[in-house]
Amino acid sequence: MPGNNDQSPHILNTSATLLGICFVVLTSLNVMNLTQRTIMDELTTLAIVMFMVSSLLSFISMRSRKGISYRYERVADFVFLAGLLFLFVTTMLLALNIIR
Repeated sequence: MPGNNDQSPHILNTSATLLGICFVVLTSLNVMNLTQRTIMDELTTLAIVMFMVSSLLSFISMRSRKGISYRYERVADFVFLAGLLFLFVTTMLLALNIIR
């Protein structure tokens, strides 16, 4: 329903949590010096960007006026879903040893 941004706090909370997890993975890859041998750091960086955009848009949605708030929330929702799908595909590729 336009103007009802009930999902924005949930999107913000969950995307911020996944953003933190992605930062931990990226930091772990750098500490273990695996960034030269894998493409995991690039994939993790893309996930970080998706979840950061989703977090920012959901925050803007909560702070903006009712008319435009719904648009920000919808875009944040789609970006968040894209980030989830991206992480799922990446996990499956890693689990099946397709990427290293």
